[in-house]
Amino acid sequence: MIALFFCATTVEAARADMVDVSNNNGSMTVANFQDIYNNYGVKAIVTKISEGTSFKDSTAAGNIANAQAAGLYINGYHYARYNSVSSAIAEADYAGKLAQEDGLPAGAVLATDVESSEQSSVSEAQNDADNKAFMTEVAKYGYRSTIYTMGSWVGSVMTVDSGWIASYPYDATGQEWYTTNHGWQWSSSYTFSGSNGNFDVSELYDSFFTSYESPNGSSTSTGDTSGDNSATTNSGSNSTTNSSLSNTNVISVNNTSGSYVPLVALQSDGSMTTISNRALGNNSSWQTDQTKDVDGVTYYRVATNEWVNAKYLTGNSSSDTESSSSNMDVIKVNNASGSYVQLVALQSDGSVTTISNRALSNNSSWQTDQTKDIDGVTYYRVATNEWVAANYVVS
Repeated sequence: MIALFFCATTVEAARADMVDVSNNNGSMTVANFQDIYNNYGVKAIVTKISEGTSFKDSTAAGNIANAQAAGLYINGYHYARYNSVSSAIAEADYAGKLAQEDGLPAGAVLATDVESSEQSSVSEAQNDADNKAFMTEVAKYGYRSTIYTMGSWVGSVMTVDSGWIASYPYDATGQEWYTTNHGWQWSSSYTFSGSNGNFDVSELYDSFFTSYESPNGSSTSTGDTSGDNSATTNSGSNSTTNSSLSNTNVISVNNTSGSYVPLVALQSDGSMTTISNRALGNNSSWQTDQTKDVDGVTYYRVATNEWVNAKYLTGNSSSDTESSSSNMDVIKVNNASGSYVQLVALQSDGSVTTISNRALSNNSSWQTDQTKDIDGVTYYRVATNEWVAANYVVS
């Protein structure tokens, strides 16, 4: 009877839906991520992007590319050092720019990790204002945000309406904590047989970390042509395009013999070498502006000195590629009187209204497929019902 009783009431520990990775875990490979995806049920990764306004995590770009190649959702986080609204905005700008450079997909989460001594020394009201400023600023880079902090700080050091909360029970078996939040980080010492070291793991309660949506709730991400969870491969760009992409076309790629499509770099001697820390997701689409023949092989350029072998193209010929980019142009935008370029939305009555939680970075380049004249002003469409006025277009 006792044996049957214990058998009937056995429950499992909290799920490991999402795993944190950073430079503390070293360089994670595609195989590492495939192992935790296939054997441990991990759905999403969150990788450290930055800290303060001077630290850049050197493993972020590789983690982003390799996690995507393994089929996982990828998100980022910034370790906050701010304790004022102005410093929060500065850190958000730093984190947002680095996230774009590292290839974090538009519409992913870029969380603020708020647990440092800088926040413990100011009031709850100040922390609330700072966190709001950070998340609002991050939205201008195309990312959603939320607060990560320890459970003991919630409601005392800061207000968290729906965040990502860390609190570690002695035994997580059968536990469900902080269920009204996006997720609960319940361990910092989880191990995977296929990876070295200890990992922070979280149980997720909604799809916040397992979806890509623009900050205004639309599923369309400005500048993203892939239509899936593939990241931009352009370094230092604010979209999947850059200012050099004239005559841009779109190609689809797939590797039928592997889980991702490898990239190569053109060397000064004219040869190609494999890029080890970046790759393209299978069945993803990418912009290309150049082709190059090396030793009888044609390569398509998808970013600054990042090329893909023509053998990985699916259903694309020269004519196919031309037709896929019909009516697509690239514009560069800048606001000489402000720190960002405002977007507007077209209303049913033909007027436009300002979009308050999304904007374009100065000196960034974007795809546009339509123009519209409203009250004597020309607008360029850069996403589904997201338009930019012609006075901001510089080229």
